[in-house]
Amino acid sequence: MHIFLDTANIDQIRQAARLGIISGVTTNPSLLSKEATSDYETVTKTICSIIGGPVSVEVLAEDAESMIEEARLKASWAPNVNIKIPITADGLQAMTVLSKENIKVNMTLCFSVNQALLSALAGATYVSPFVGRLDDIGHDGMQLVKDIIDVYKNYPHLSTQVIAASLRHPLHCIAAAKAGAHIATVPYNVLMQMIQHPLTDIGIKRFLADWKSVSK
Repeated sequence: MHIFLDTANIDQIRQAARLGIISGVTTNPSLLSKEATSDYETVTKTICSIIGGPVSVEVLAEDAESMIEEARLKASWAPNVNIKIPITADGLQAMTVLSKENIKVNMTLCFSVNQALLSALAGATYVSPFVGRLDDIGHDGMQLVKDIIDVYKNYPHLSTQVIAASLRHPLHCIAAAKAGAHIATVPYNVLMQMIQHPLTDIGIKRFLADWKSVSK
């Protein structure tokens, strides 16, 4: 499973990139708003200069024709830009056109297997089921990830990859890996939590203490 970073914070992306474990980045208007900037183009180009893998950039238009126009513009910002489009009728229409132009699309805000299947049939490169948001309303978000992957396995000609999105804690990442998700996109704080373990900290302190006791 690949790990993407779900943020528009340049400092966080630089720090995560140094670890050598991040394959891509996902952004959205909400994440961008946290950085107190509306310059999506500059932020995107900076991210793409740091991360060589896929960088998802969301369209803001709602009708198919405007989505297509906006997607073409944003895809021109860098070779590794992917376009995030919500799963709506207009989104699927735009996806069908863009896929024929070899523009990679991440169909976002997925909350059902039906939506995921239609996205794959329309040529989506990625589909992003939102685990945390389903959990918030009492549904099993990770079960959706499992169900989508099971359905895709029945049809090997479908090449759409599943991005487990809206992940809230490290256990979500473990569950996504067990479910067979191709990618998990995580906030920076969750990535840091994945690295940490109290027994690791205790072990380091003990090793150093033992070494100091014999090296005096």
